Amino acid sequence: MPDKPDRGALRLGTRRSKLALAQAGQVADAVRQVTGRPVELVEITTYGDTSREHLAQIGGTGVFVTALRDAVLSGQVDFAVHSLKDLPTTQPEDLVLAAVPVREDPRDVIVARDALKLTDLPRGARIGTGSPRRMAQLNAYARSHGLDIETVPIRGNVDTRIGYVRDGRFDAVVLAAAGLNRIGRRDEVTDFLSVDTVLPAPGQGALAIECRAGNTARDADLIAALGELDDPFTRVAVTAERSLLAALEAGCSAPVGALADILADGQIVKEMRLRGVVGTTDGSRMVQLSTTGSVPQTYDQAMALGRELATEMLAQGAAGLMGERAH
Repeated sequence: MPDKPDRGALRLGTRRSKLALAQAGQVADAVRQVTGRPVELVEITTYGDTSREHLAQIGGTGVFVTALRDAVLSGQVDFAVHSLKDLPTTQPEDLVLAAVPVREDPRDVIVARDALKLTDLPRGARIGTGSPRRMAQLNAYARSHGLDIETVPIRGNVDTRIGYVRDGRFDAVVLAAAGLNRIGRRDEVTDFLSVDTVLPAPGQGALAIECRAGNTARDADLIAALGELDDPFTRVAVTAERSLLAALEAGCSAPVGALADILADGQIVKEMRLRGVVGTTDGSRMVQLSTTGSVPQTYDQAMALGRELATEMLAQGAAGLMGERAH
């Protein structure tokens, strides 16, 4: 018998952090508008939330994702929202990436004591970040601009990290602009880091809405409804960035930065530029390249753009700068 139309509440799986709940709440509002159905948030605890190890040590890839995906597949929730940069680059066959909404600001930011900017920090300033990618690029920038900084690995949510600055433990911490924007704390940023200084993580600032790739009418209806939230430009951009990451065989905790952006003349979209960087965490060795071409019209074209740039980066020695590569 065919599935009966289901007009009950949709269950949206999310991590429990303040940021994750804010993101999920925004997605829930959008889904209510396109479906006319109530959306309930279902909080899921992931391994990345409970482990106290640094992300680079526990692998990064999938630690915030697996429990949410399991909840979707088991039917505990109907769909889930992830920070796209947390997703492993290989998409499971039984799940579909139904929507990648319009991207938030992809940049990294500094929250520093005394409202200081990066270039104003005192000699020997301690900067906290849990990201080898940020460490590599900040240290490379410091080397080339005569700055004396120390990057220190940290973990914790936004409150914890900013608290390290407020209590004097660090002079500054690095966070994602998108996260602070989504929880209404943009005014605490003391410096927005240009992408020419620090390229973001592949997919940074974007969300991923995932549901079952089932054969039922109910699954098909949900995929179609969620698809209305998809932004084609964001999707091809993050697809190219993640293709680069995959071709480098790097996990999401590797010191890899990537950003694809649309080059436009007024309202006319001209081209897409993809930039990539890999470096040692001390900033002493970096491979940074870019390529510009037509805006990809298909998934395969976006994937090809990322692979091509990764091939050039590997030819310049990128593999030797990443430490242990993903398997």
